Amino acid sequence: MTTLTLVAHALTPALRGLVLGGDAEPDAASVEVARDLKLSADAVYSGPEQAAVRTAEALGYDAIVAPALRDREYGDWSGRELEDLLAADPARVSAWLERPHTATPDGETENDVLARVADWLGDVAEQHDDRSSILAVVHPAVVRAIVLYGVDAPAESLRHVDVRPLAAVRLSHHSGNWSLVFVPSA
Repeated sequence: MTTLTLVAHALTPALRGLVLGGDAEPDAASVEVARDLKLSADAVYSGPEQAAVRTAEALGYDAIVAPALRDREYGDWSGRELEDLLAADPARVSAWLERPHTATPDGETENDVLARVADWLGDVAEQHDDRSSILAVVHPAVVRAIVLYGVDAPAESLRHVDVRPLAAVRLSHHSGNWSLVFVPSA
């Protein structure tokens, strides 16, 4: 059985300010907290964002950067604060928030993200079918997408999954399926 531990990258000003997308540098204090986490793995991947790469480095790994693990593409709304978008176009933003099958202008839908991470999970399962322990440091939105895929939940369930910076979740792969793994607390 192969295991995959997902870690949400360190806190960034963009996460704190509810800024969509972008590639912000992680907060130094959050990176320091990551240094204290003890996670072992046979293979380590990260999303391409600076925060994901720097968090993996803080954990002691030179991660393989996987473009498929990137944050959701927000298109024309990238780099903008959610509150500013709501003030400028409340009907359009509210519709997007309520219907995950809706994309931002020139962006991805939640289903697009789910399909992208599902493809990556399939590739990882093929490459690591030898009882490997895998670690992936990614944007919190990618953790949510992978969890939804793992439990076969629809994109509408996205709002029910809260992922904080440096949060971790584990999945296992067995007989062609990914499943959530609950571990005893320390």
